[in-house]
Amino acid sequence: MSWGDERAEIESYPLVLTAIEISQILKISKPTAYELMNRKDFPLIRIGRSKRVLRSEFFSWLSKH
Repeated sequence: MSWGDERAEIESYPLVLTAIEISQILKISKPTAYELMNRKDFPLIRIGRSKRVLRSEFFSWLSKH
């Protein structure tokens, strides 16, 4: 896969990701995605009780881990 293909795939996801989408991207369970989102270094956005992450920040964070 070339960088252009990878970038297009990344941009196909919503701008704001949920735990379900993170679990699908990483092929992990939803509870494990929530555990990941609870890490102090995770770029979490809280909207009320909901947990979200900006797509760009998630993939940037992921590339560093």
